[in-house]
Amino acid sequence: MGKQVHIRVADVHKSYGENHVLRGVDLLVYEGLINVVIGGSGAGKTVLMRQVIGLEKPDSGQIFIDGKDIVPLGEMKMGPVRRKFGMVFQHAALFDSMTVFDNVAFPLREHTRLGRGEIEARVLDKLAILGLEGAEDRYPSDISGGMRKRVGVARALILEPMILLYDEPTTGLDPIAARNVDELVRETADKFDVTSFVISHDMTTTFTVGHYISLLHEGRIRITGVPEEIISSTDPEVIRFLRSSGVDPRTVLEGAGAPREA
Repeated sequence: MGKQVHIRVADVHKSYGENHVLRGVDLLVYEGLINVVIGGSGAGKTVLMRQVIGLEKPDSGQIFIDGKDIVPLGEMKMGPVRRKFGMVFQHAALFDSMTVFDNVAFPLREHTRLGRGEIEARVLDKLAILGLEGAEDRYPSDISGGMRKRVGVARALILEPMILLYDEPTTGLDPIAARNVDELVRETADKFDVTSFVISHDMTTTFTVGHYISLLHEGRIRITGVPEEIISSTDPEVIRFLRSSGVDPRTVLEGAGAPREA
């Protein structure tokens, strides 16, 4: 599989007062692949994601989306850039007072002028593809955590973004539901041909879904590579992080099915 760089982060710094969180991050995110960023609590993974999607401006550095540096762009020009992204939040972040259908339809009603019939067709199509056929009239409180995550993915995809961002997608799920979400991430990348940028602390998820894995450590990317390269790394910080996770990545890879091309 040929690799095209979809996102390039170059020497990005971000501080909050005296807290220098990102200290010169360099990162390549590859088009059409599942790119996972791991790191300890407080390492700055979510801060990095906020810079990439343009919710915050870095103090210095460049962030290229499709070859264009978005850092200098004003709010008006950032609108089309943000439309390239879909966001899947930790706990799906659905509106409890809305049905599944209305949750997924919400971005179309807010950001397009499509008629009722076209909105209905698009929503039902996404729900069917993601295994949610028949769930459109149910409320988030009436469905499982795994189903809520699928609804969150359907909503993130409804404006047909090029890039899906996942913020800790398995947080709060039991092991079986978490593995179902891993399959959902892989399935979504395959079916919709999107670039996936996953922030995770779940090492099973990381080595199950990741084509490329990057370790964020002390404000910088310590290593990026395919799973086998991460596992075989002799970098002491990489070894320490993998051991502290309590998960054997090789066992995860063996159970993840056929090798995934990158």
